[in-house]
Amino acid sequence: MSRHRLSKKGRYIAWGTAAAVAVVSSGVVAQTSMAATTWPAQKTFTGQAFDTCTAPSLAAMKAWKSDAFYGGAAVYIGGKNRGCAQPNLTSSWVKSVNSAGWKLIPLYVGAQPPCQKSANPEKLTASTAASLGVKDGNDAVARAAALGMKPGSPVYLDIEPYTITDKACNDAVLSYVRSFTRTLRAKTYRAGFYGFSSSSAKAVATAANRTDLPGNLWYALWDGKPTTTTDWPWSKTLYTDHSRAHQYKVNSKETRGGHTLTVDRDAWDAPVALVG
Repeated sequence: MSRHRLSKKGRYIAWGTAAAVAVVSSGVVAQTSMAATTWPAQKTFTGQAFDTCTAPSLAAMKAWKSDAFYGGAAVYIGGKNRGCAQPNLTSSWVKSVNSAGWKLIPLYVGAQPPCQKSANPEKLTASTAASLGVKDGNDAVARAAALGMKPGSPVYLDIEPYTITDKACNDAVLSYVRSFTRTLRAKTYRAGFYGFSSSSAKAVATAANRTDLPGNLWYALWDGKPTTTTDWPWSKTLYTDHSRAHQYKVNSKETRGGHTLTVDRDAWDAPVALVG
């Protein structure tokens, strides 16, 4: 497993303690809560994407683009729990890789659940969830904008595994997620969510109250299947209309155009950043 968000050890601990109780919810998730009068048109990418901890060099990105297997790349734009330094991730890099044809996917590593066993610089509590959601949402927008990712772009909030059967913990997480989402939408940025199909993504997908939940869901389910439909774990009415992504393989060491990277693979059918 790649050391992308939490420490490798911490992520294993968190994942291992996550609950796996199957719950199915129905209902259609609104893609945007129209806090703004006019939204820029969504830029959708459908195809293969990758995510890796540190944004690769521009030379590696150009070499990998010439291979043509991947069309999208996720980048970690911020968050106190972000696991890697980002020496390459600048507005100039974003502009260059966008010009090379890459579709960029902004990820923000948010405050982590209070019941999560791994240690993180920022954890939420029931009393701080709402205020942290505002603080981190504003930070996510500022960082995306500084990189040249314009209003209308999505930001995917990364919450790692936790025990969703712990009601107090789950309620606090959802409060944070809703607050983060409202903050993004108020600034005309689309809200997305990255989580695990057995825990954090399930908590969002199966919440009975759909108010202010992200309109795009990126789920980690390492089954090796590059699809967002046949292995979708929840109601088929959820996250339709180009709002799903699936992380289906991790720690894939690949050489393309003479450059070797270790990446996680994603099947993508969802919004990507609007650049330049």
